Amino acid sequence: MDYFKIGQRIRKIRKARGISQEELAEKIGISTTHMSHIETGNTKLSLPVFVAISEALEVRTDDLLHDSVNADRSRSVDAILDLLENCSTQQIKVMEDILKAVKAAISTHL
Repeated sequence: MDYFKIGQRIRKIRKARGISQEELAEKIGISTTHMSHIETGNTKLSLPVFVAISEALEVRTDDLLHDSVNADRSRSVDAILDLLENCSTQQIKVMEDILKAVKAAISTHL
């Protein structure tokens, strides 16, 4: 787990929300120094503190753990797999052909 990257995401979201380190620390019941150490990756944060930060910033914990682009991609892949779960072999083959055609069409227009 990359605590530095998690801390950077926390800092980025906190600043985007217009919240100071002091305000966020007070909201979740930790010291400003501890908050600073979390944002710089100089300390590991506990699960309760991590969840409290997520709630205070009104973001999903996944958004703090992962780069949002990768998280969005992962959710999309999971959604596609869910769609295929109860399909027959023939249906899966048709879906594969459709996805290949769509991918080729998108690639030529982007």
